[in-house]
Amino acid sequence: MLGSLPLPLLVVIVLVVMFLASAIKILNEYERAVLFRLGRLRDIKGPGLIVIIPGIDKIVRIDMRTITMDVPPQDVITKDNVSIKVNAVIYFRVLDANAAVVNVENYLFATSQLAQTTLRSVCGQVELDEILTEREKINLEIQEILDRSTDPWGIKVSLVEVKHIDLPEEMKRAMAKQAEAERERRAKVINAEGEFQAAQKLIDAAALMETQPMSLQLRYLQTLNQIAAENNSTTVFPIPIDLFKPFLKLAEKS
Repeated sequence: MLGSLPLPLLVVIVLVVMFLASAIKILNEYERAVLFRLGRLRDIKGPGLIVIIPGIDKIVRIDMRTITMDVPPQDVITKDNVSIKVNAVIYFRVLDANAAVVNVENYLFATSQLAQTTLRSVCGQVELDEILTEREKINLEIQEILDRSTDPWGIKVSLVEVKHIDLPEEMKRAMAKQAEAERERRAKVINAEGEFQAAQKLIDAAALMETQPMSLQLRYLQTLNQIAAENNSTTVFPIPIDLFKPFLKLAEKS
């Protein structure tokens, strides 16, 4: 049917179709289009169907979803002069599409570079033990710095997580020795505390038995009962210490 149309009309139809194809854009729900008209910022379009003027208007698509960015391992020298490698992951999203396009050349590259330098700076200001034990504090500090620095770009940093800390082999061995020594120290302290508590209880028991002499005889009988329950051939005859007092006095006089 198109072959029967005059050539000028066919050219016009083709131009109209090409014009509409260039003028009509469809944006997803999570996308926004920053519109420039003759080089000047005009408005934010989308989502859905939008119409632009080809040759006059230019759009830049911006993804408004949360972006997960991996920060590659960074060489860091901690405050106590330990060389480590640290990597992290950051979560951020664009809140102001105009600022993300106008205020920075490439917001993804800029955020990545800023995250790397901030990770090195923050980890270099603390000691290794603090990085290992207070990771949540390090995460929050990096997040605050990134969020404050990227705010002019229309970006909101919602979360930063330090993923992995790569330690030198000699440092791993030293930390293993330190952990083993700490466990031995705790075991000795617990054993000493147990001996002290047992001695204190024996003192209390002796003081109580001193007020009731008959309790010592009952204790003797209880001990004999326990020995007999073991089905052995040993016979024990408890001798009261009081029987030896006259002999001790004679020994002292002589």
